[in-house]
Amino acid sequence: MQKKYYLLAPGPTPIPPNVLAAMAEPIIHHRAPAFVKVLEEVRERLKYLFQTKTEVLMFAATGTGAMEGAVTNTLCKGDKTLVVRGGKFGERWAEICEAYGVVPKNIDVEWGEPVDPQIIADELAKDPAIRAVFVQASETSTGVMHPIKEIADIVKKYDNTIFIVDGISGLGVFELPFDAWGIDVLVGGSQKSLMLPPGLSFAAVSDKAWSFVEKSDIPKYYFNFKKELKNLKDNQTAWTSAVSLVMGLNESLKMIQAEGLDNAFKRHAKLAAATRAGVKAMGLELYAPTSPSDSVTAVKAPAGVDGQKVVKILRDKHNITIAGGQSQAKGKIFRIAHLGYFDTYDIIMVISALEMTLRELGFAVELGKGVQAAAAILEKDI
Repeated sequence: MQKKYYLLAPGPTPIPPNVLAAMAEPIIHHRAPAFVKVLEEVRERLKYLFQTKTEVLMFAATGTGAMEGAVTNTLCKGDKTLVVRGGKFGERWAEICEAYGVVPKNIDVEWGEPVDPQIIADELAKDPAIRAVFVQASETSTGVMHPIKEIADIVKKYDNTIFIVDGISGLGVFELPFDAWGIDVLVGGSQKSLMLPPGLSFAAVSDKAWSFVEKSDIPKYYFNFKKELKNLKDNQTAWTSAVSLVMGLNESLKMIQAEGLDNAFKRHAKLAAATRAGVKAMGLELYAPTSPSDSVTAVKAPAGVDGQKVVKILRDKHNITIAGGQSQAKGKIFRIAHLGYFDTYDIIMVISALEMTLRELGFAVELGKGVQAAAAILEKDI
């Protein structure tokens, strides 16, 4: 009998049946009245997700596309920026800046640790010529949640500096209220808590950031924020829409609204807490103990165990996909996701399989101990 497949990686994430069904509908033309109506609904539902009154731009691209657009649309060649590099995706911000002649000053943070907002405050005080601060809300490669509100409070004091946040694995998982916190650009992606395949990215842009857009001299064509905004107001996209993905997006946003953001945040927090309790009960350590993200739990591989082997056995023997470590963390950690279409029994299942896998690799684990710790949290009401 064919084994069931279980996806617990931090993107792509599982897709609900009703979202799959919506994407399987016969395709319609991207300029047809029926699709115009869908885009009209999606516009309003994205504002709910981002907690904003402003328009949320959408591109047929993975999250990196909107990240690139956030750089090319708001900055000028030679502009100075601050980039928090505490993982692979923080490094990506710096790489995009460098590709377009923007000059990043990197704040290198130990992997597994959040950035200290005071460092950003000190750097901005020393150099008022810094035009943007870049950071991840949730650094997917390390399982760290950075202090976004605290950084936003610092950056908003500077009229000539904007705050640009990669919310790709944080949006819809924990609080990231765009308007209330004063974030200037917030980037999202479809394959995380939005419960869709990869292929859509999003960017909310503040009035302050739009003033930067007017001055930007970096060449742009496809990822053109002004062109996209102009078309979006007519319930169109500037270029050919990813029709089936947008149909699925409308369905997933309906699900998020039906659950309610507060309930979604509580559910993700509960799943994350249960996962952390389960792995710690096995005698394992968190890779991000001081500020763990509710999107993904990064776990240190025990001494003598290769984290990549944990991933391989779970995949090949148990048909469960989690994620390994990247770059300097490769072999040292493994990562279990719990964002989007996840519930109680996904966590119970992966903790149980992890217990068996670690025993196979020679690490002493009492079967059921991790499951018991996780279940103790999962059985509680949200």
